[in-house]
Amino acid sequence: MISQIENGRVMPSVSTLWSLTTILGMPIDELFNDSKAVRKQARASDQVASSVESPIQRASNRERLRLAAGVVWERLTVRPDDKVEFLKVNYAVGAESCPKDSLFRHGGKEYAYVISGKLGLQIGFSKYELKAGDSVSYGADQPHRLWTIGNEPAVAIWVIVNRNDENYVEIRDGT
Repeated sequence: MISQIENGRVMPSVSTLWSLTTILGMPIDELFNDSKAVRKQARASDQVASSVESPIQRASNRERLRLAAGVVWERLTVRPDDKVEFLKVNYAVGAESCPKDSLFRHGGKEYAYVISGKLGLQIGFSKYELKAGDSVSYGADQPHRLWTIGNEPAVAIWVIVNRNDENYVEIRDGT
């Protein structure tokens, strides 16, 4: 499967992506294009002068990560941050973070603000509908799942604080 992902033949689901980064012991930011080069450059520029590097992340050169079923994450920071992930998340019509019979969980706390469209959110046994203007926060260690509702893509701003992969678990019905 990893070879198929590397060659662009398969797009991983969000839960598969979390699982891979957990097993490899790496932050999810490292999956974004050139993140190692960005970190190396950031360290070098920190040593020279912080005023040289712009703090502005332009939309035109934002790092993007395309996942299975039409989920796209866009990093909203110039460089990776070990303590927080700041993302614009796009869910195409029919997109979901994991299959209907699955939930996943990981460390940290998630905060989201829906810009457009509608998202379904399941946390444990409870299901919610989020629409434009709604926001949510929850402990990511609670089993959860997201999906698009309706015939319009959903776009949200997502912040994940203190995510550590030690607590990652994918939960499927009957397991």
